[in-house]
Amino acid sequence: MIPLAPANPVGVAFKRSRRPHIRSRAAVWGFAFSAAVGFALVNVVDPYSGSAATPAYADTMQDIQTTSRYGTAPVQSLTAPDGSAATVTREAVSVKEKPKPKPTPTPTPTPTESSSSSSDSGSSDSAGAPAAGTPDPGSAQAVAYQMLKERGMGDDQYNCLVSLWNRESGWNVYAYNAGSGAYGIPQALPGSKMASAGPDWQNSASTQITWGLGYISGRYGTPCGAWAHSESTGWY
Repeated sequence: MIPLAPANPVGVAFKRSRRPHIRSRAAVWGFAFSAAVGFALVNVVDPYSGSAATPAYADTMQDIQTTSRYGTAPVQSLTAPDGSAATVTREAVSVKEKPKPKPTPTPTPTPTESSSSSSDSGSSDSAGAPAAGTPDPGSAQAVAYQMLKERGMGDDQYNCLVSLWNRESGWNVYAYNAGSGAYGIPQALPGSKMASAGPDWQNSASTQITWGLGYISGRYGTPCGAWAHSESTGWY
């Protein structure tokens, strides 16, 4: 038979087994105990002790500096400033009247033919005369009207000529001034001067008008120039 080895030989040391889970469990229980103690202390100590942030917890509103709940601890108070009043300021507005358009100046009519000043009168054709109207066909005025048109003169000059010779002779080819000796429609002085326009100067309206327009053109420029002189002096 084979001999059995001794159960615990002398000199052999046996290793003890460790149990780490026992220490971990003890640490957990210790942490839980500490947390429970801390929670209990929080409930015992009043978290609102000391200065209060609002007077809502005061027993009386008349004295917010001392409360029965907090003893003699002062209570904070907050006073809001008065709300600033909104001020509306409007700038002054001035209303200007809409500018009116400037009127267009009326152009001054220019005479159809410039007048030449007389050496002894200095008159011009600026003076107008009443409208004479349309002359009767075949009359002395119709002959004068046609001659003025051929000379490039308008109705204004015709009006002046009618007024001028109405005053002098009434457009009568036989008109005679016994005091001065003037004769005919233009009252030529003497009447024989009109012979330069034709031999029938004594009875021809056309000859007398031709001479009379030549005289006016040479002395006054236009019939209106002669009429203006006659208006100021009574003769031309």
